[in-house]
Amino acid sequence: MTATRFDNPVFRFAPSPNGLLHLGHALSALLNHDMSKDAGGDFLLRIEDIDLTRCTPEFEQAIYRDLAWLGLGWKEPVRRQSEHFPAYHAALARLSDMGLVYPAFLTRGEVKAKVAAHEADGGKWPRDPDGSPLYPQDDRHRSQAERETLIARGTRHAFRLDMGKALEVIGRPLHWTETGDGERGEIAADPAAWGDVILSRSDAPSSYHLSVTVDDAAQGVTHVVRGLDLFEATSVHRLLQELLGLPQPIYHHHRLVTGSDGRKLSKSEGSTGLAALRNQGLTPADIRRLVGL
Repeated sequence: MTATRFDNPVFRFAPSPNGLLHLGHALSALLNHDMSKDAGGDFLLRIEDIDLTRCTPEFEQAIYRDLAWLGLGWKEPVRRQSEHFPAYHAALARLSDMGLVYPAFLTRGEVKAKVAAHEADGGKWPRDPDGSPLYPQDDRHRSQAERETLIARGTRHAFRLDMGKALEVIGRPLHWTETGDGERGEIAADPAAWGDVILSRSDAPSSYHLSVTVDDAAQGVTHVVRGLDLFEATSVHRLLQELLGLPQPIYHHHRLVTGSDGRKLSKSEGSTGLAALRNQGLTPADIRRLVGL
């Protein structure tokens, strides 16, 4: 768990307060805390509450209780995404000024129908590393006049990154340094595999991709330690870092804690929740043992 030495190593744990923390969160939090201590650096806590419909103050307070019970302390102040919407708007505006953003009007139902029709005819619709269909190109090729008409009508829309144009702007291969539990070393980034990723939507001022990239730079994070389920998404984050002129952290994607079915734990599985385990009489040392530390 020894980290590369920096003048001021900074690690962060960034949960979303849309449910209770479970053993998977405990592994990530403990790794970030322990690695920051080994490196003589700082351990930060970030509350990723950009989804205002699902995140609640009650779940946020539960995060503080669970982490304190584990014996973790963090450097104040805690960064809460809901307090930094202007920073995400500024990043989106910068990308827009570069001609890399377009309004996307297709609903999920319309996208699903397009994919189903295409595959019913024997075609194979391209999918991202998570298995989701790539967004159709209809909106990318709309005229400016058509876009303005739709917006003036009040048509709900998101904003997406024109991946092709973004890659042309960079004009060179991208990589990241990986020290985690899977592939290690210099990893070739492949942002094109994700298609025209969403940057902002009508019900949220920023996407995960955009906000996490802006936040890590704003907090001076030098080491991003998170689950292997986000390994592939790092390609998008590297692209956004280059486009926005932001520093590149070292990445460490750790193994996932899985349930009896072999799947990654979810917040709906109460039996693995830290609060439930604490109420059963387990200790922080027991939690470390359960997550393999």
